[in-house]
Amino acid sequence: MIGDLTLLCPELVLILTIVLLFFADFFLGARKKGVYPALASLGLAGMMIANLQVSPLPPSHFFSGMVTHDAMAGFFRYLFGGGALLAILLSQRSSEVERVDLPSYYTLLTALTLGMSLLAISNHLLMLYLSLEFVSVISYILTGSVGGSRRSSEAALKYVIYGGVASGIMAYGMSLLYGLTGTMELPEIARFLTSNAVSRPVLFLSILFIMAGIGYKIAAFPFQMWCPDVYEGAPTPFTAFLSVGPKAAGFAILIRFFLTALAAEGETGFVDIKVAGWPEMIAILSVATMTLGNLAAIGQTNLKRLLAYSSIAHAGYLLMGFAALNDEALRAILFYLVVYVIMNLGAFLVVIIVANQLRVEDLSSYAGLGRRGGLGTFLALAMTIFLFSLTGIPPFAGFIGKFYLFGALIRSGLYGLAIIGVLNSVVSLYYYVRVVKVMFFEEPPDARLIPMPILRHSVAVFLLAFLTVYLGLSWNGLAEVAGRSSGLFF
Repeated sequence: MIGDLTLLCPELVLILTIVLLFFADFFLGARKKGVYPALASLGLAGMMIANLQVSPLPPSHFFSGMVTHDAMAGFFRYLFGGGALLAILLSQRSSEVERVDLPSYYTLLTALTLGMSLLAISNHLLMLYLSLEFVSVISYILTGSVGGSRRSSEAALKYVIYGGVASGIMAYGMSLLYGLTGTMELPEIARFLTSNAVSRPVLFLSILFIMAGIGYKIAAFPFQMWCPDVYEGAPTPFTAFLSVGPKAAGFAILIRFFLTALAAEGETGFVDIKVAGWPEMIAILSVATMTLGNLAAIGQTNLKRLLAYSSIAHAGYLLMGFAALNDEALRAILFYLVVYVIMNLGAFLVVIIVANQLRVEDLSSYAGLGRRGGLGTFLALAMTIFLFSLTGIPPFAGFIGKFYLFGALIRSGLYGLAIIGVLNSVVSLYYYVRVVKVMFFEEPPDARLIPMPILRHSVAVFLLAFLTVYLGLSWNGLAEVAGRSSGLFF
């Protein structure tokens, strides 16, 4: 039992941080606003330090097989911790976050990170479901946390309705899978399916229903309907985190569930145990998701909604890689998730700075941003880097990420899927370049200079833009880390 607690040390650090935040709220209230982000940041840093300590320990299942410790679990803990730290930075002096209850906001943000971490180490259907619900409920609360905002309340209501339906469908799918196999541990499900005959139609139906819950979390078609409204209505710093954190957690459990419970290692990669057809289902969802996301983004005039549809499209790209079912695809997905966190949070940080200074989110308000001089030009250049990277244009990190994804597809012989992915990237170029055109080639509505934001925001924009360029020119280090972290413990 002590050994189990040792392996769970990163999550225990987050639990202790949440308790300290509760006590701080009880004794200090809203008088010491700076205490809460500082405590949350220290807790997240402590979680990553604890993860560094437990990472060298051998892979194992613990707590009676409910959770697992392996290289992939450690990778996602770092990803969640880093993303949450950036979200806290983005929340500083945000005009929207100033309207929420700050102690609750930072406590819930830390709790959300805890839920995502538990989701990434889940090795049992019950643990998976409870962790997913934990993440979902906290996301609902944070989405509707802007006091007096009808838009925020409406977004939270839509999020709850869609999430409730998806969770119910997922629970039914899990009950079908349990009925077929008699176990809820993911490796045991794989062993049962390997050695026993089951009804393939019922197996596929259970997988389809479970995919509803996972697809809702990553905003994949047809479970993406909540995404644009929630992204627009939620506080923008939380929207930024929502676009990368829970999405990465969704892919963590997608990888763990499908490859641990429903696949076996073959000579060239993973194979579908019962030929239930789920790899083909993933490929179809990938095409539908990225096509819908890119086409719907073309007509958007609100930057948050545009980035929401962009987020849907990128879920499709990642699903495209997952359909390849080989080790190279796993490395590509992990590499792309890190790159996506950097470039997407960078784009949202620019949106936050402009919204704080000019109180606008519409594309027309970005007219001439790059011609305002000073900070305006700096923000426009940084936004251009992030958008070109999201498109997949060299020499930015997004190009390397897509190169790895397409390479995995070609290795698996999925040439048609690779061509569709390339065509979708071409479509995305249109709406990303439209933003760049507005920033540099249209006249600004006035001659105002954008006021300087807090220094840490400017530094963060510069560092994220630098990383986006650097990882596009020198990517081997991150690729090696992704390769080492792609091993699953069965």
